[in-house]
Amino acid sequence: MKIFVCLKQVPDTETKIKIAADGSGIDTAGIKWVMNPYDEHAVEEAVKFKEKNAGAQVFAITSGPKARAVEALRTALAMGADEAIVINSPENLDAYSTAKALAQAITAEGGAHLIFAGKLSIDANQSSVPQMVAEFLNIPHTSVVSKTEYTAENVTVERDVEGGAKEVVQMVNPSLIAANKGLNMPRYASLPGIMKAKKKVIKEVEFSSLGIAGTEQKVKYAGFSLPPEKPAVKLLTGDAASQVSQLITALRDEAKVL
Repeated sequence: MKIFVCLKQVPDTETKIKIAADGSGIDTAGIKWVMNPYDEHAVEEAVKFKEKNAGAQVFAITSGPKARAVEALRTALAMGADEAIVINSPENLDAYSTAKALAQAITAEGGAHLIFAGKLSIDANQSSVPQMVAEFLNIPHTSVVSKTEYTAENVTVERDVEGGAKEVVQMVNPSLIAANKGLNMPRYASLPGIMKAKKKVIKEVEFSSLGIAGTEQKVKYAGFSLPPEKPAVKLLTGDAASQVSQLITALRDEAKVL
């Protein structure tokens, strides 16, 4: 029983972002990279499933420049994944080509009983790759999942919808589940797990070997820029009456909300 986890390596939220000179994306020099936070919940759910189902194996898979992307896979291995696969692909691959590459690599490994992923990546914030992977594999899928129940034939999930409501979806396996943060509490990688992960061989797949033409890329990135600097805070001085007068003037003449 093969369980796959699709994950992504993203810039740490505390990393200072710089724009590349040509405006095609971010300057990756000096960035601290981490596993996408939502994908941590996907890895945890896959490992929990393995622990309850003898014979299940967890395969972590990612697409990206292998020189750095393998570190996210080693984190997954340290958390309890059994094997890992990196698709060595260009830095700015779009969601469509990424999903197609992941789907073809999973098919080449003999398919999956279940596939887990995070609901979105915190860098691109598109929430599209998991659904595309499932569509390429022609399997049912659902996202924003916060609760799961499994049987041999199907999985029943609870997902968050607008207004704080919950939606219950039942899917026949094989299927894909995109995790929300409420699904579980990801475990910390233990020291023995980290040491074992360092010794494991990560399978490498070249993107060029998957037969995906460059013309299939649907999106090209250009014109990236940082948001404008926020204006300085204006402090109101004087007594209470003076401050009220200044505030009314600012709201009327500057903000124009009165």
